Amino acid sequence: MSDNPTIFGKILRGEIPCTKVYEDDTVLAFKDINPHAKVHVVLIPKTHITWLRNATPAQQQTLGQLLLAAPKVAEAAGILKSGYRVIINDGPDSHGEVPHLHLHILGGQDLGTKIA
Repeated sequence: MSDNPTIFGKILRGEIPCTKVYEDDTVLAFKDINPHAKVHVVLIPKTHITWLRNATPAQQQTLGQLLLAAPKVAEAAGILKSGYRVIINDGPDSHGEVPHLHLHILGGQDLGTKIA
């Protein structure tokens, strides 16, 4: 954590406050400061992985823990039953801004157009 210079590293170290929604030994979820839905939570691993494309087989467990935590975050945010969307930005066209792998969990409203 100490070698992670990103804003998420600073949040993990307690240097920047956040509004926690969920936390366990491996992940932290907090309200997004620039929400794109009525409920918008960011879920990050406590270990630093820059982008999904940089994840290694050795980090498979961390990736699984992120996905398994998403419904727990949705439940804590009150959107589990109504439904939610999980987004991972990766690459220039995605407009990912923080080089620390994270999931956006959005809900609390009809999210509009069917994606797939």
